Amino acid sequence: MPIYEYRCSECSLKFELLRPMSRADEAASCPRCKNGAKKILSMFAAFSKSSGGDSAPVAGGSGCGSCTASSCAGCY
Repeated sequence: MPIYEYRCSECSLKFELLRPMSRADEAASCPRCKNGAKKILSMFAAFSKSSGGDSAPVAGGSGCGSCTASSCAGCY
């Protein structure tokens, strides 16, 4: 089962749930305030390994070109 990210529309908590793909678009209950939360687009990193065993990011570096936050959590 995949892990999906959700954000509460009431308290803005961002959280993850492990659930079947068939339930991915269903609203989820916020663990903090118990209100409804909607699925958000998740960011991920992709890396490849060279023949020497070194890891390198695929398709560039930062996913947020204009963002000045030190992590993606700072964007919310």
